[in-house]
Amino acid sequence: MSMTQHAEPAVTTPPAPGRKDTDGRTAQRPLALRLLARPEIGVFLGAAAVYVFFLIAAPPVRDGSSMATVLYQASTLGIMTLPVALLMIGGEFDLSSGVAVLTSALTASMTTYQLTLNVWMGVIVALIVSLAVGFFNGWMVVRTGLPSFLVTLGTFLILQGANLAVTKLVTTNVATDDISNMDGFDQAKKIFASSFDIGGVQVKITVFYWLVFAALATWVLLRTKYGNWIFAVGGNKDSARAVGVPVTFTKISLFMLVGLGAWFVGMHQLFTFNTVQSGEGVGQELIYIAGAVIGGCLLTGGYGSAIGPVFGAFMFGMVNQGIVFAGWNPDWFKAFLGVMLLGAVLINLWVRQSATRR
Repeated sequence: MSMTQHAEPAVTTPPAPGRKDTDGRTAQRPLALRLLARPEIGVFLGAAAVYVFFLIAAPPVRDGSSMATVLYQASTLGIMTLPVALLMIGGEFDLSSGVAVLTSALTASMTTYQLTLNVWMGVIVALIVSLAVGFFNGWMVVRTGLPSFLVTLGTFLILQGANLAVTKLVTTNVATDDISNMDGFDQAKKIFASSFDIGGVQVKITVFYWLVFAALATWVLLRTKYGNWIFAVGGNKDSARAVGVPVTFTKISLFMLVGLGAWFVGMHQLFTFNTVQSGEGVGQELIYIAGAVIGGCLLTGGYGSAIGPVFGAFMFGMVNQGIVFAGWNPDWFKAFLGVMLLGAVLINLWVRQSATRR
């Protein structure tokens, strides 16, 4: 008796026309869930809700000039929130960003007035100082391996003390001298602090810069190799280094971008008010970080967008000015800020879980 067995050919049933075989890994989630997983969607919905709320609660908001004021308030926060958000996506913090704005303005003002120079010389010196502060923060973080929280906290205290002490030493006052009569002031004011007319409403030029910077940051994050590096070092710097990402360059350059933002906002403040109070700026760094978090940037790094912080800054501007237009006690702003921040953290947690859910 033969022990040989002959296997019958397998019969394969062809799939039904138009039907695709999928499994749990390849099946796409519904469009609504994919949209909600985007880092900026949550803050967009929140900003829309805040806007509608104040349209009802504060009728003056409906006026064009009032909205221009809201956008101006949002832009001065948003310009700084953008580089802070990029830094957070890269996995780091900068607690010195608030006082760095003031350091930049003080440097430009005192260099110009005390040395009797053209205003543009002070602007250039302030830019060098701001970039140097950013470089120092980044170099210390990379070189020592210390958390950026501790490094920039130290820088914050150094700058805060230096702002007050140097200003008193140089000007014998807590504020800088008026530079509005110095050479080059009018030209610098046109670039950093002018307004333009839209439908009979005066809109500050910072609104234009804010939107342009946001578009540029979005392009960098989504379309360039540098944007990939930012996400990579924020996700896992060791893995990023293993695949050839220049971690040191990326982190230091991100801190210098924060310095660049601080310089720009500092110049706007200087040429808006002509003088600078040396004790200001403390606490602004928390608002910048909160704006980035509300905008969808995770505290752990490696996730976020540049568009989200735009809506986050708009929420701050809307709440800050909306409370005034509604005739409420402005002290409520901090309460609103706390509610928005807590809500954003919870939304970010849900978004992260949704983004990783199969």
